[in-house]
Amino acid sequence: MASESVKERTHRPFLSMILSYAASGGSLVIGSAAQLLTFAILARWLGVHEFSVFVAITAVANIAVHLCGLGAMECLVRRVARDRGMYPRMLGHNILLTAASGTILVLLGAAVLPLFFTLSRDPATNVAAITLMLVTNVIFVRVIVLAEQIFLAHSNFASANKVVVGFAVARTIAAALACIVFGVATVASWAVWQFLCHVLVALCCWRAVKGLGRPSYGIVREELPLGLYFSIPFILRAVRQNADLLVLSLVASAEVMSSYSVARRMLESSYLSVEALNRLIYPGSAKATAAGLHHAFARVRKVLLAATSISIAAAVAVFLLAPVLPYLFGKDYVSLVSFVRILCWVVVPLAMWSVAMEALGASGYHPARASVMGLGSVLGAGLTAWATWYAPPTGTFISFYVIEIAMVIVSWTVFLRFVKRDRDQADHAPLQTRMAHEG
Repeated sequence: MASESVKERTHRPFLSMILSYAASGGSLVIGSAAQLLTFAILARWLGVHEFSVFVAITAVANIAVHLCGLGAMECLVRRVARDRGMYPRMLGHNILLTAASGTILVLLGAAVLPLFFTLSRDPATNVAAITLMLVTNVIFVRVIVLAEQIFLAHSNFASANKVVVGFAVARTIAAALACIVFGVATVASWAVWQFLCHVLVALCCWRAVKGLGRPSYGIVREELPLGLYFSIPFILRAVRQNADLLVLSLVASAEVMSSYSVARRMLESSYLSVEALNRLIYPGSAKATAAGLHHAFARVRKVLLAATSISIAAAVAVFLLAPVLPYLFGKDYVSLVSFVRILCWVVVPLAMWSVAMEALGASGYHPARASVMGLGSVLGAGLTAWATWYAPPTGTFISFYVIEIAMVIVSWTVFLRFVKRDRDQADHAPLQTRMAHEG
């Protein structure tokens, strides 16, 4: 009987982890499916020209949203996961940085983007529509994601999952109502619907986290450089992810460009299965690495095995389901199936190096993490742009695999170096303490 109770206690954490991952992964998959449906609705009803403008402005916002908040959300998850008493300070820190940086980014975008994009012939309406899109896709997206991260920091994965699913479903409903029911066919009109949708979701999220505690306003100065180190790689990565689209739009046909864009979206969707694992593991890794990265080495190896297995399964699933996509997006996407099947395997090396980078982030080694991801993004953007220009789209696909495999090698080399350094420091610490006492 005693042995059975021990077995039960041993299996409970494992079972709990499996159930949590299933819920986390399921929420991201549902969210991804909803986003894909939203993407398809907008592509059909806005038309080629309007949809291309929408994608371009959204791409700029996707870069800006990583700068909004200056990486403060990661600091919140890491610090609150270790000490719940830090929540009021870290929440106030997040609110101040999000409000300040978000306002600057929106004002800057509102001044620059109308020079390149036209949503309305009336200059005032054009500026207003673009500003509305920026407020929606930068500030309100950041607020909604902050709610998700707050729940993750408190290990409330069920509520975090509800935020992800609710946000995705709300956008799909808004797109269906706007386009299918009310016949919205311009980006300027969709900007109003999108804004109202995000405001509603943001209010619901803020009401959900309200009971966790009130913010204590102030800047946590020691977290500013770490937050910047954390956010800069994502900004550079966003630039890299748009380099291929920019060059491809100049040298390839509209059909190739459109099919490739959808294939890229499918790659991002397949990575969500790995992201579900990383977001589940991160708070625990932050605790495990508090006394040194070497303490979490065995944990990270298990995560690597799990992430690799999950990514292979995701790639196989996308490969098999690719022929269904033309029924969703339309028969005009002639190259879509072949592009998706070529690109879907990139998720495997992507998953492998992300595990090492997540571990470095959880342990607070943001400068090293930023260096690897930042340099990889800069060099990757250059290589992708050149390869796409030289041999579109074959060069684009080859560059993807070259970059991601190189990232696996560099990321794990750096990770193992820091594990060794922490282990060496831990081994020397008792000796130094002993010598100090003897002296």
